[in-house]
Amino acid sequence: MAKRSSLSIRIVEGKNLPAKDITGSSDPYCIVKVDSEPIIRTATVWKTLCPFWGEEYQVHLPPTFHAVAFYVMDEDALSRDDVIGKVCLTRDTLASLPKGFTGWAHLTEVDPDEEVQGEIHLRLEVLPGPPACRLHCTVLEARDLAPKDRNGASDPFVRVRYNGRAQETSVVKKSCYPRWNETFEFELEEGATDLLCVEAWDWDLVSRNDFLGKVVVNVQRVRAAQQEEGWFRLQPDQSKSQRAEGNLGSLQLEVRLRDETVLSSGCYQPLVQLLCQEVKLGTQGPGQLIPVIEETTSTECRQEVATNLLKLFLGQGLAKEFLDLLFQLELGRTSEANTLFRSNSLASKSMESFLKVAGMRYLHGVLGPIIDRVFEEKKYVELDPSKVEVKDVGCSGLHRQQSEAEVLEQSAQTLRAHLGALLSALCRSVRACPAVVRATFRQLFKRVRERFPDTQHEAVQNVGNMDTPVSRAKEAWMEPLQPTVRQGVAQLKDFITKLVDIGEKEELDLQRSLSLQAPLVKEGPLFIHRTKGKGPLASSSFKKLHFSLTTEALSFAKTPGAKKSILIKLANIRAAEKVEEKSFGSSHVMQVIYTDDVGLLQTAYLQCKCVNELNQWLSALRKVIINNAGLLASYHPGVFRGDKWSCCHQKDRTDQGCDKTRSRVTLQEWNDPLDHDLEAQLIYRHLQSVEATLREKHRELSGGTEVGTVPTNPGEAPKDPLAALLGVLQDLRLLHSSSLPSSPSSEPHCALDLQT
Repeated sequence: MAKRSSLSIRIVEGKNLPAKDITGSSDPYCIVKVDSEPIIRTATVWKTLCPFWGEEYQVHLPPTFHAVAFYVMDEDALSRDDVIGKVCLTRDTLASLPKGFTGWAHLTEVDPDEEVQGEIHLRLEVLPGPPACRLHCTVLEARDLAPKDRNGASDPFVRVRYNGRAQETSVVKKSCYPRWNETFEFELEEGATDLLCVEAWDWDLVSRNDFLGKVVVNVQRVRAAQQEEGWFRLQPDQSKSQRAEGNLGSLQLEVRLRDETVLSSGCYQPLVQLLCQEVKLGTQGPGQLIPVIEETTSTECRQEVATNLLKLFLGQGLAKEFLDLLFQLELGRTSEANTLFRSNSLASKSMESFLKVAGMRYLHGVLGPIIDRVFEEKKYVELDPSKVEVKDVGCSGLHRQQSEAEVLEQSAQTLRAHLGALLSALCRSVRACPAVVRATFRQLFKRVRERFPDTQHEAVQNVGNMDTPVSRAKEAWMEPLQPTVRQGVAQLKDFITKLVDIGEKEELDLQRSLSLQAPLVKEGPLFIHRTKGKGPLASSSFKKLHFSLTTEALSFAKTPGAKKSILIKLANIRAAEKVEEKSFGSSHVMQVIYTDDVGLLQTAYLQCKCVNELNQWLSALRKVIINNAGLLASYHPGVFRGDKWSCCHQKDRTDQGCDKTRSRVTLQEWNDPLDHDLEAQLIYRHLQSVEATLREKHRELSGGTEVGTVPTNPGEAPKDPLAALLGVLQDLRLLHSSSLPSSPSSEPHCALDLQT
């Protein structure tokens, strides 16, 4: 059993932001942090005070996180980006909102004394007198402190205060992972305060010290336990008066927290078998489960349920059969062929999810290189005469202004070239299309032809409503693209005809050939760290290479088409984590920690071009090594340079890491490995939410008979599948109830009370 948390995040738009540029505008973007860890950066929207982003993310993370914060920034090419304001949502707030937070939130000013992060390791004990009891507070170490200095670190020290007395540790220079191991003693006088305050500060020579956070401990709790030790999360200084929000604008967000307790695989087998049995038999009619699930699922959550069911059947090798059952249900209630899949039915939603889950990687492989070239060229394109921006062209000293006609003609040529390239690449990719996608389309083609024999040649009639009569009714300025569009419609019809022309033997051969290849998880350009020379004169540099991650290895090549060389075998990877910016003086560097051929730990340092790419690579690596033996619980966020670690200054290269690994923080992607237990749990949770409706439906179909035990022989479908489903739901509910008390915690133990 495991407890998992996920955050669904949609950053919609901002409004009434303050102007940060001399032009009276701003260039806003958002940074999303979970417990001070940047995980998402939106695109920059240029020259606006009311930006629209509309970006969606799903983040998986440990259930012990504390808060998610949204920082609105103003991008500046010549200096440091400005912070406009932030919105912070605590875990407790999100947990109290079953449907999540949806709406506008005012941006608040970012107070440096509230921007605290990290944890401190303390040991406290009460020693008996005479003449009085004494309190010993040992400040051992801290981790992940906020960097307050320009060098990307801090110079931390700790101040311990009790009953009007204060004592301080030494200052550790240039570290966010300091180690002190210093002990302070206080007398516990009768009537003295019951609170011990431990504050972390960044020492500064010429300006005031920066606050790094504090912990307030209940001394009576320590007195009762005699000795306590643990890691404590640093808290902001809440004694300060709250600042007014000011006029910083607002941010529209949709944020939803979901906690799932996932049972072992065997617990879900009765539910999975019940659903699979119906799909294998292709049974339809009153009381059958798939039609009942569709009927009892609201429009609001139908897409989510469709995705969960699709992934479950895909994992069981029954996606084609599941969709075929939905095709028959959809065709049975459709009177005209051209209205197929136009409703919010389970069939249309499942087909949409199927194409994304099973076909996204194929589409990225076919169209990705062309789309990348479009963005690399950065050509100005506009066909609408009312929106054309006329610009200067020509070389230095020979500038002239383009005419509107020249801009329109150049734009039309660019669009025709891009559209033609996309269509040609797609039409040449029939053999690259996944066998399960082609077979599913073949089955759909067959079912439609059976249901509408007179319109069989119109099954692909409009290809996205791009037939000539319809398209001519649209904007007149789209006319220059009509020849390319008409040619494209013919190409796509031919492509679809070839796509469905696949026999069962060819389908099996394609599946077999694909199963022999290690699936590609992620690929793209990265910069790998190289060290030149030895000793104090050694220099560092990063070399650009093309990397590929499969379920077997992390490989590289000089160019995308060149021969690949294995850098690290996947089974040898022990952790994938970020690197402190100060380590190389560069942002977005990650480290892959692995064992070499003789079992020694080694580290490869790879640099990404942006924070999103960094998190995507880390996420992909963490997902494919999740079942590796010997995964590390801690790591060094710095590098071993000279004779010590740059993060914690320890001089033993094999010293245990000074920060905890974040192997459970990942981003959800469409090409994620299927998690069968999680999908079964999500389906169970949905069915449980509509259980009352399912029971009412069963009473209606059975004439008021109560649900009882419905025995079935192995391999046979139950005579009353709805009753069987209700029985399975009841069993799962009992299993969940019995598992709750034994939920283990993966976080460091901390028994002390924190006072806020």
